[in-house]
Amino acid sequence: MENQELIQQVTAKAEAWLSPAYDAETQAEVKRMLENPDKTELIECFYKDLEFGTGGLRGIMGSGSNRMNIYTVGAATQGMANYLNKNFANLDQISVVVGHDCRNNSRKFAEISADIFSANGIKVYLFDDLRPTPEVSFAIRELGCQAGVNITASHNPREYNGYKAYWDDGAQVLAPHDTGIIDEVNKVTVDGIKFQGNKELIQIIGEDVDKVYLEKVHGISIDPEVIKRQKDLSIVYTPLHGAGRTLIPRSLKEWGFENVHTVPEQMVKDGNFPTVVSPNPENAEALTLAIKMAKEINADIVMASDPDADRVGMACKDDKGEWVLINGNQTALLFLYYIIKNRIATGKMKPNDFVVKTIVTTEMIKAIADKNKVEMRDCYTGFKWIAREIRLSEGKQQYIGGGEESYGFLAEDFVRDKDAVSACSLLAEICAWAKDQGKTLYDVLMDIYVEYGFSKETTVNVVKPGKSGADEIKAMMEGFRANSPKEIGGSKVVLVKDYKSLKAMDGDGKVSDIDMPETSNVLQFFTADGTKISVRPSGTEPKIKFYIEVKGEMGCAKCYANANAEAEKKIAAVRQSLNI
Repeated sequence: MENQELIQQVTAKAEAWLSPAYDAETQAEVKRMLENPDKTELIECFYKDLEFGTGGLRGIMGSGSNRMNIYTVGAATQGMANYLNKNFANLDQISVVVGHDCRNNSRKFAEISADIFSANGIKVYLFDDLRPTPEVSFAIRELGCQAGVNITASHNPREYNGYKAYWDDGAQVLAPHDTGIIDEVNKVTVDGIKFQGNKELIQIIGEDVDKVYLEKVHGISIDPEVIKRQKDLSIVYTPLHGAGRTLIPRSLKEWGFENVHTVPEQMVKDGNFPTVVSPNPENAEALTLAIKMAKEINADIVMASDPDADRVGMACKDDKGEWVLINGNQTALLFLYYIIKNRIATGKMKPNDFVVKTIVTTEMIKAIADKNKVEMRDCYTGFKWIAREIRLSEGKQQYIGGGEESYGFLAEDFVRDKDAVSACSLLAEICAWAKDQGKTLYDVLMDIYVEYGFSKETTVNVVKPGKSGADEIKAMMEGFRANSPKEIGGSKVVLVKDYKSLKAMDGDGKVSDIDMPETSNVLQFFTADGTKISVRPSGTEPKIKFYIEVKGEMGCAKCYANANAEAEKKIAAVRQSLNI
């Protein structure tokens, strides 16, 4: 039986949702939960309020304080409006951008957000239809806005929706503004939400922003000549029913690619994602239809973007002509290898250029940057931290690219979130460059492994839903801190980094400080054989993540199978050590 005190708390909280401030449909749904003898659903919907995590507000759609609905979205928007009005009180007119993806209720939540902002005297630039997340980020800077919101749950399953909050630099909100907004949101009562919009303050935008954005994206092409030579490169692209359909095929055409094929069933805007189990380009299953088409037409590359078109997944042919998936670490590796190598080759590289990766992303990127004498910075998971590095160096150093293992890459600085529009376009250029040399993307990846050493990365997600799951995840992190492993996978732990205390301890027990802008609930273990394990609870989903990276050597391009097999053994040993 559930804790009686908890049941009393959620019951009291739910009963407040039976007031006339909530619509009849919501009241009926809450009443049904209250009357159900099984209190599981009631607890899940009310045991907490949705909070801003690394990706903003995100949750399952439905009634309740822990669900995405017009009231949680309304409170978030009202709180944000209150914070903007306090923070920018000196401005004659505060303005925001509001966008959305293809998900069920996304347009509804976007229009409600626009109404609430406008009711609070804030001018709103509302996109006319679904658009990629990076374009929302771009529009904030382009239109000189103070903030922005995109309604999306990114790559989450169909029952989810979300609310990404952006600041005036086009990046997702960081401290102190994140906690400032949360404080304001927490003060909001349902009768304090101004749902009645001021239509005079809502301006619809679309093609006017698309055109400028795509022109800028085209400007990041490093070697347009190679595209001219390989304009017939055969590309298969799928938006997985999402926002990428609006701009990615168009961007590829503007870059000069004339042989782009889209998956017709997945070019249909549909928040139920009927052709996939989950609209996540990280999952092999999501690329099934695209790879089927690629085999039929003998394509050179397959690309997929997630519903809000900030992540890109890809597949290419291996040395045997079989289609293989390229993971997020490998994708980031290919991007930064190409950018660095070809900026040097074309004379575009400057001494103060820098690249960024997240702490859980492959260390191979550092190896490439170091060998080519390019500054590389590490930051926390989430593109808002990469955006922070760009902002800190604006006008002093040039950002040339940054990525994370979760299939996100940003090749430009005029957007401040990961961007599948520019990533797909640049990926096609890299593929054209490889083909120009009689190679595939797979061959380029093998070249990297031979020159810089082999690494294999895998992420293990331990899913723990609900309140009991959250407690389990907390206990797991506490257990690792209290009993730090001395060896993992048969190799001695030589360094432990705890980003919660911002302390690092080496194998001899020597403690040093970690230089990061704030604390984060992340642990890292480094072993004598080059293995790196990062452990962190997800900020947006009910799971704890283990990022494993193991090292090896590849003497030749044909040695991949052996190197990969040895790495698999190491990963299995690591998982056994950690009991995951």
